[in-house]
Amino acid sequence: MKQAQVDEYLEFATARSGHLYRTACLLAGGDSHLAEDLVQETLGRLYVHWRRVSVADNPAAYAHTVLVRVFISHRRRRSSGERPTGFVPDGADGSSAGLGQGDAALRLTLLTALSQLSVRDRAVVVLRYWEDRSVEETATALRLSAGVVRVQSSRALKRLRQILGSSLGDLAHN
Repeated sequence: MKQAQVDEYLEFATARSGHLYRTACLLAGGDSHLAEDLVQETLGRLYVHWRRVSVADNPAAYAHTVLVRVFISHRRRRSSGERPTGFVPDGADGSSAGLGQGDAALRLTLLTALSQLSVRDRAVVVLRYWEDRSVEETATALRLSAGVVRVQSSRALKRLRQILGSSLGDLAHN
């Protein structure tokens, strides 16, 4: 790769890595270490294919699509010895999740609820409602039909409502 392309990639990576990290935190259910790994893997893949990425209509959307695919791929190959726990360390403020200012309890509740969704449901919810992508964009990113994305969005939101129950309303009004 030519130096100009390397410089262009470094500028892009610097500008987009924070946004990629916030999305990765949501996908990873608040696991900041996994989020960092996902972003690193995504940026590595983008670097390898930078010539193709740099001429894409929307390199940022391309990067987010790669991130989601890296996440799904990671979940498929995850070691069976790993077990998530319900333990949240004392004093966690939730700021590592990148969800902005606000109530830490609300952020932690939302991240916990997201982590209880299946990998594909979580990806659909994050792309549709966090990234604010259209049904068609989400379908393209996940290699699904638009109908499947609509059905999965509906089911995932229903599942989130079941998980959250009335706790979200209580936290949001504090």
